[in-house]
Amino acid sequence: MTRTRLDAWLWAVRMYKTRSAATAAVKGGHVKVNDAPAKPAQPVNIGDTVRLRQPGRERILEVTGLIAKRVGAPVAVQHYRDHSPEPIPRHLLAVPRRDRGAGRPTKKERRQLDELRGRDAHQ
Repeated sequence: MTRTRLDAWLWAVRMYKTRSAATAAVKGGHVKVNDAPAKPAQPVNIGDTVRLRQPGRERILEVTGLIAKRVGAPVAVQHYRDHSPEPIPRHLLAVPRRDRGAGRPTKKERRQLDELRGRDAHQ
């Protein structure tokens, strides 16, 4: 059985657009293997659980096959099992915008905006 680097596997199964982006994500601490921090050259094995953070969601993948070369999406899907939770709908992530020229928000409006953004109003 061949050994496959974590960054190469993430790129090959199309989780990242480039291999350097996969390497940067692993180095940045956005990827864990079996709930432990990972390094780009760490080998992945069949049965490992890979957790990665992508903008707006977390992906949880179980490795079912090892590949080092990038393949088409239908083939790539055969090399992992996705256990990720459903992504949050975009309309729930949206923060309302104020009309241009509406002036500064009132104190009440500021509190409402802070509450929507999840910030503590009494910092």
